Amino acid sequence: MSRTVYVNGAYVPEEEARISVFDRGFLFADGVYEVTSVLGGKLIDFAGHVARLHRSLGELEMTLPVTDAELLAIHRELVARDGVEEGMVYLQVTRGAADRDFAYPEAAVPSLVLFTQSKPLIDSASARNGIRVISVPDLRWARRDIKTVQLLAPSICKMMAKKAGKDDAWMVEDGFVTEGTSNNAYIVTTDGVIVTRQLGTEILHGITRAAVLRLAREAQMKVEERAFTVEEAKAAAEAFFTSASAFVTPVVEIDGAAVGAGTPGPVATRLREIYIAESRAHAI
Repeated sequence: MSRTVYVNGAYVPEEEARISVFDRGFLFADGVYEVTSVLGGKLIDFAGHVARLHRSLGELEMTLPVTDAELLAIHRELVARDGVEEGMVYLQVTRGAADRDFAYPEAAVPSLVLFTQSKPLIDSASARNGIRVISVPDLRWARRDIKTVQLLAPSICKMMAKKAGKDDAWMVEDGFVTEGTSNNAYIVTTDGVIVTRQLGTEILHGITRAAVLRLAREAQMKVEERAFTVEEAKAAAEAFFTSASAFVTPVVEIDGAAVGAGTPGPVATRLREIYIAESRAHAI
């Protein structure tokens, strides 16, 4: 069944969706994106994703071509048209089409594209069993806090993990873990402290990260926002990651070494339960 895609004001079948070959998203990766999860046909953390979208656009001197209310309506329309119960809505804004030039065009009209992806989010084999990661050098540019569409470096790192027979990669810079290829990374120390890297330009400011840390603190769990090394992660009681599409997912192996017992731990399991319950309660 063909999905409906939103392209610059029109809802069209996916096979008819078109963007100019001169679009700067295609030529320069000059654009940003967001992914909002869907549970029970409703949107999770939508306000947080929109706030981060505006921040990313502002950092690149771009504007959103619709209002926030219109953007919400587009999300809901796509979810309804495609019958999405569980899955995601992908949103991409680029600077628009203009003759190829490294300098930003002054008159380009931003392009806006959205589409859905149906996939199981709750019943996840990765959540049940945990994932295995390798550590790799962080190849990305210095402004990872902007959620741009230039994802080639993390794609390369992801493929390095796949070729090694693992699930994902944790990227490392100056001896410290930055994040996963599309997620924020965490460990749980042997005395029960949740550790994740502090916010900065080195990592994406995850919307799920913010929600999970808030919920952890509300549950009286101790949290430290600081960098950690691969060796510290290997010696931890637990490890896990968070993302909009995977929620809270355990990491059970790093570079071939089991983390803790080599199975999903109680902290990650509990945080996943709390986050899903909170998300269901506040979905829109």
